[in-house]
Amino acid sequence: MIESRNFYINGAWVPPVQAHDYHVIDPSTEDACAVISLGDQADTDAAVAAAKAAFPAWAATDPEVRAGYVKGILAQYEARVEEMAEAISLEMGAPIDMARSSQAPCLPWHLESSLAAFKEIAWIRPLGPHAPNDRIAMEPIGVVGLITPWNWPMNQVTLKVIPALLAGCTMVLKPSEESPLSSLLFAEFVHDAGVPAGVFNLVNGDGAGVGSQLSRHEDVAMISFTGSTRAGKAISAAAAETLKRVTLELGGKGANVIFADADEKAVKRGVIHCMNNSGQSCNAPTRMLVERSIYDQTVEAAAEIAKGITVGPASEPGRHIGPVVNKTQWTKIQDMIEVGINEGARLVAGGPGLPEGMNRGYYVRPTVFADVTNDMRIAQEEIFGPVLSIIPFDDEADAVKIANDTPYGLTNYVQSEDGDKRNRMARALRSGMVEMNGKGRGAGSPFGGVKMSGRAREGGVWGIEEFLEVKAISGWAAE
Repeated sequence: MIESRNFYINGAWVPPVQAHDYHVIDPSTEDACAVISLGDQADTDAAVAAAKAAFPAWAATDPEVRAGYVKGILAQYEARVEEMAEAISLEMGAPIDMARSSQAPCLPWHLESSLAAFKEIAWIRPLGPHAPNDRIAMEPIGVVGLITPWNWPMNQVTLKVIPALLAGCTMVLKPSEESPLSSLLFAEFVHDAGVPAGVFNLVNGDGAGVGSQLSRHEDVAMISFTGSTRAGKAISAAAAETLKRVTLELGGKGANVIFADADEKAVKRGVIHCMNNSGQSCNAPTRMLVERSIYDQTVEAAAEIAKGITVGPASEPGRHIGPVVNKTQWTKIQDMIEVGINEGARLVAGGPGLPEGMNRGYYVRPTVFADVTNDMRIAQEEIFGPVLSIIPFDDEADAVKIANDTPYGLTNYVQSEDGDKRNRMARALRSGMVEMNGKGRGAGSPFGGVKMSGRAREGGVWGIEEFLEVKAISGWAAE
């Protein structure tokens, strides 16, 4: 049993002032694997006070010096990468091989991308030749509260902490109480890299406690949150009292539009992507829209692919998917599978209950529904599990109409060998991101959505500028 009851505040590991124990559950076994403390108002106040005191000096630190500290965090990760992979696998159920190849490496991927983007930031910019004595200054916003989810813990911690550090902000991180172990290890990286005391602080807590306290705190200038749309609304309401900046990266219900001229691997690629991380990704392509002329064969192929996906413990090597994070999530997914059946969708793979041969752990059968209509709940609500809905469409216009008929707008996908068609679709789809023919976004591309998916832009130059204020200056002395 791991015991991590202290918080990282003002450069030291300190016991909480007001807290209660929380048992972190290994979702592969349903057993407690760690005990942490959840903080309360006094702990939040102490962390914010430390960040506030450290802000003037950190904001004034030469940007290249700040970048040097960030490089030190990368060096710490490289020395302890296996510990990071094991922590993520244990706390949220990512299979160990996936934790090593995909989950833990989010840290160096985004850190190095942020360092590259950092070189493009012009801290003092001329307004233009028409105003030779005007300048635009980019300045850190102040103390920021960073609230991260459990499903891709290092992905989101790195996408928030590293740009905030580079921007010159100080911060309080509240990781998800479901996956705190990787964030506690990250705090050790920050400490051992020598980041000055008070610049980075970590307080464990839940959303109703520390999350809400950060959102309301008058000394917090900004909240950066990734999580559910429901929680994003609550954070926005709480933050309105102090008019702080709020950036939200929320849920999704991505459409994967497969045209008749798609490449032969498009269907397999779509099913595997949907099931990856046990379906616990906001940008998962959970609605597969299929041109009617290839609909029947696509349904058959998707069902066979899903049936071939194995499910197993996170500790075992292999290409299987693991459990979902907790009992609450498992029950929600089971309920939504039953909803799909009751709505009249055709179950072609998976279904309710534990996979065959399993009686413990929060495992979900890879599930595929066919003959789904876009007004069904399984097509409109984010399930956050390995559940795929297949919907037929008639033509390009019909595909756009169905894809956009959702409250979400994070990532959509297009599969076609017709370049002009892909380009038209990319412009017509209402989402923050569009990926086509299996091509992932390049380093530095912003991650974020529209509508109920929030409007944050994380990664690259945009991710750093989220943490900067724009100051207009006139009368600048000629250089």
